[in-house]
Amino acid sequence: GIETVSITCLPNIQPRLVAVSKTKPPEMVMVAYQHGQRNFGENYVQELLDKASDPKILSSCPEIKWHFIGHLQKNNVNKLMGVPNIFMVETVDSVKLADRVNSSWQKQRLSAQRLKVMVQINTSGEDSKQTWLGPSEAVSMVQHIVSQCPALEFIGLMTIGQYGHDLSEGPNPDFQMLLSKRREVCDTLKLPLDKVELSMGMSMDFEHAIEVGSTNVRVGSTIFGERAYPSTPSPEKKIKPAKKSIMILE
Repeated sequence: GIETVSITCLPNIQPRLVAVSKTKPPEMVMVAYQHGQRNFGENYVQELLDKASDPKILSSCPEIKWHFIGHLQKNNVNKLMGVPNIFMVETVDSVKLADRVNSSWQKQRLSAQRLKVMVQINTSGEDSKQTWLGPSEAVSMVQHIVSQCPALEFIGLMTIGQYGHDLSEGPNPDFQMLLSKRREVCDTLKLPLDKVELSMGMSMDFEHAIEVGSTNVRVGSTIFGERAYPSTPSPEKKIKPAKKSIMILE
């Protein structure tokens, strides 16, 4: 069944705000950093590599932590592992991908520090996401990382969920599904519930996500303004040009 979590069950930690800076220039990242933001998210490996390697970012943002939050193709893993200040990969969604990330991190990193990863779960069952990891595979996927990927540190579950859920109809069922999967993973693998994070919630629904237990929210347009995409064909939905002002969430 679907787990219902009350406010009193929430982990006693402040949710991590990941500022999603895709399509935004390094200068906007630097402004956010100057206001105290440290965690930033990117959806595309090449854009992340370019931005994280920018001399201005490297010199003025020494404590920056980069999250990869997009679909990761196996042929891009080595490139991603070479990103300066890569902190977390939130979108590990197959055993083969986990093995590739584990192997690449071992080869490229001289330190013994493990790479933080989340397992991405398809909670909505939408046709466009059929190739993503299904809820029934969550336990086996986490078990594989914990037991077979010594260079990786499993820290939680991530979902995108369906857009535009009407909260007047009740809590977002995709968020509730992720809560349920966390409970199942923790019960089966004997993991402490408060050690398994939940990454869910974006600009439109991060407040609700936090209310039901998210520990990591990915917020872009609310911070940086609407994204401006080039006129060249793109898989992304084209929306209004970015606003010039920037607002940092506390």
